[in-house]
Amino acid sequence: MKSIIQKNMSHKSIIIRKNKLNSIERFHPWIFSGAIETDTSDILEGEIVDVFDNKKRFIARGHFQPSTIAVRVLTFEDRPIDASFFEERIGNAVNMRLSLNLLNEKNNIFRLIHGEGDSLPGLIVDFYNGVAVIQCHSIGMFQSLELISASLQKVLGSKLIAIYSKSSDTLPARLDIQNEYIFGTCETPHVAIENGIQYAIDWVHGQKTGFFIDQRENRSLVGKYALGKKVLNTFCYSGGFSLSAIAGGATLAHSLDSSKKAIELTDANVKLNQMEANHASIVADTMEYIKELPEAYDVIILDPPAFAKHRDKRHKAIQGYKRLNAHAIRQIKPGGLIFTFSCSQVVDKYLFTNTIIAAAIESGRKVRILEQLHQPADHPINAFHPEGEYLKGLVIQVD
Repeated sequence: MKSIIQKNMSHKSIIIRKNKLNSIERFHPWIFSGAIETDTSDILEGEIVDVFDNKKRFIARGHFQPSTIAVRVLTFEDRPIDASFFEERIGNAVNMRLSLNLLNEKNNIFRLIHGEGDSLPGLIVDFYNGVAVIQCHSIGMFQSLELISASLQKVLGSKLIAIYSKSSDTLPARLDIQNEYIFGTCETPHVAIENGIQYAIDWVHGQKTGFFIDQRENRSLVGKYALGKKVLNTFCYSGGFSLSAIAGGATLAHSLDSSKKAIELTDANVKLNQMEANHASIVADTMEYIKELPEAYDVIILDPPAFAKHRDKRHKAIQGYKRLNAHAIRQIKPGGLIFTFSCSQVVDKYLFTNTIIAAAIESGRKVRILEQLHQPADHPINAFHPEGEYLKGLVIQVD
């Protein structure tokens, strides 16, 4: 990995402490501020920096930011971060998705670039029927938008009709970033298809990039279990689990969310797919509503937003997951199924499973684990970056 090189004079340099090299030598894409020996006060946020060990041997090159994660590594090779770099990385990401057959007559929604999982830390790109929606999670990536846009256009060719940049919510407010089209244009809502089901996607006003693509395979699985069942979909947002359940033969799907805007979005998607006869919406707080359900369900989906985004909130998050699942376990019909999820990165799959077991013990009912669920292949996990495994879930049966 290391080689003696002449310092690149166009980049400022960072030297790593001798006892802090292990994770970098294992190709972890984050360099933490505590590992840095040199003064970084003159380095601007978003600058490309060269990283060296204490013997001045080149280790990596990446984007700097004055925070706990001080460098997001773009490459462990001595190569320029230029048009060919982005074309190569984006080309690899696109080819992988195409090899998975994610772009076909029944599906044109998928994650095109997944940050560290595609060796482009700080960059998210989602694809909706010809439109690429970009979210930058680092200023360095935001400053590279022109190169990213050009690479997407070159790699995707006629498959691409527009690129929308949406980073105002993911970067500091002081930057006053405007969300805007940087290539082409497209009216929203824009209809796209996931597993044969149509969705009206609004990346301009919707959460994240407009849709939660990471549950695609799990929504499909709900459809396989839903035949003849009555389903409750909590924290429903745009109604994806409900639509998949109805498509799979559910007799009725109820969509529950505290947000009226989310329910309106769900109802629009239900109407788009002509599923009104098998659907009803409920505006209510899930944690309160699920304590005493007015009717019994065969399947309950629990897909809450992240209860903890930082480690110091983890205990509170665990208690929240435990309460939510204990209520659902108590309320579901005998033999019923619960699809339960956590997208909190600081709650790993083992801790989440133990939390669900604790909820089952508290509820006094017997529970079996039928399936262990996770994020799909278009949300890949860098083998050297285990933190990339954020979505975990279980299908449990309650006796």
